[in-house]
Amino acid sequence: MKVGVSFPTTEVGNDPFVMRDFAQAAEELGYEYITAIDHVLQARDPAGDDFRAYYTIDNAFHEPLILFSYLAAVTEKIDFATAILILPQRPTVLVAKQAAQLDLMSGGRLRLGCGIGWNDLEFDAMDQNFKNRARRVSEQIDVMRQLWTNETITYEGEFHRIVDSGINPLPVQKPIPVWIGAFVDAAIRRAGRVADGWLVNPRIAAGAEAEPLLEAFREGAEAAGRNADDLGIDATVLSGDRGPQAWAADAAAWKEMGATHLTFRTMAGGVESVDAHIDAIRKFKEVYV
Repeated sequence: MKVGVSFPTTEVGNDPFVMRDFAQAAEELGYEYITAIDHVLQARDPAGDDFRAYYTIDNAFHEPLILFSYLAAVTEKIDFATAILILPQRPTVLVAKQAAQLDLMSGGRLRLGCGIGWNDLEFDAMDQNFKNRARRVSEQIDVMRQLWTNETITYEGEFHRIVDSGINPLPVQKPIPVWIGAFVDAAIRRAGRVADGWLVNPRIAAGAEAEPLLEAFREGAEAAGRNADDLGIDATVLSGDRGPQAWAADAAAWKEMGATHLTFRTMAGGVESVDAHIDAIRKFKEVYV
């Protein structure tokens, strides 16, 4: 099982050298990848529940592809995963181009985690259709994969029309791995059908609550004629107010359930400085190797 760490986007501040310090510490500690969340716009007031409470203009959300481009330049081997990039609020070909450039500049270290999002405010502001985002995302993934693996393509779909054209440069990885972050049954099954892996809801704990979701993912893969064992599953351990032994127990439980990747997240865990975030990820590595 690969072990990564979540970039503390809303708590790291806006000093690029502090961001560098966190990424370099994660790499030195032996973490295999860094994830980052994505939001382009935040409203003045919270959306109204605990899950979305910090999606306000008071918290910084660093643009993940640009953030990773910077972090790739100050690290050597750690991978980067968007967790997740809200794909349907962006033009597909532009994302394919940006991701290819990042993959090239990082030496093939990108995993593109995508989701359909929940905030219509962002879709409206970016001139994208919120209502058809679920139908659109599968076609977007297909278009990107074709662009990453061919010099030029001709594509006629429901939402895309491309005539004998392509992107240059192409990525190192042909294609870049595309994972889907999904919380509900239909989206989880979609991940099984079309993605290289599934990013599990970070607020889901290993055990009985996760079992039907894992089964839906596998059923989605099998319905599409795919072997679920060939696909990845990225689960999350939240630091919260618990200690290292509880973290290690959660990690072991996810491994037992078949997770291929495990992300340790310290954001919203009650720590107040980047040094404290680094100390927490150090403690996790000490108890779970």
